Amino acid sequence: MRQCNDDLTAVVVMGVSGAGKSTVAQRLASRLGWSFTEGDALHPATNVTKMASGKPLTDTDRAPWLAAVARVIGTWRSRGERGVITCSALKRAYRDKIIGDHSDVRLVNLAGSRELVAQRLAARHEHFMPASLLDSQFAALEPPGADENPITVAVDRPVAEIVESIVAVLCAPARLPPAVQPKMRGVQ
Repeated sequence: MRQCNDDLTAVVVMGVSGAGKSTVAQRLASRLGWSFTEGDALHPATNVTKMASGKPLTDTDRAPWLAAVARVIGTWRSRGERGVITCSALKRAYRDKIIGDHSDVRLVNLAGSRELVAQRLAARHEHFMPASLLDSQFAALEPPGADENPITVAVDRPVAEIVESIVAVLCAPARLPPAVQPKMRGVQ
């Protein structure tokens, strides 16, 4: 287990269905020794039924789910706990609802080509989200902007490498700006 920034409370692992959110988030939480919550488990039953029937969710459908994701993060924050949660968080407005202006919550964006994700979805059989909704996911996707401070990771590598690359960023030692670096005797 690696120690990370004490100011960090939560990590939201986002991406389209089939990007590997659950697998990466579970392994990341285990690697950090943090709690894990599967965001899909927070969907109301009506959302699950709608998606399973091949119909994409609307913003109205997503509202109670996004509120539930935000509550989990809020609970971790109020208890001083740390956790990793999955959430597709496809649109900026969704991310604003679940993360807001909380600097102690970090976003991890799992990015992959439509072809790679389609292959993964085709191999997945025990999930309510059908492969037929993949195009609607990519159509809704608004990749995070630099101002959201995301960690964007390509998912075309082994999961262990993906997790370690996330950990390397999350747990990087804090660095002072060059102008404030203390001068060490004998070092130019």
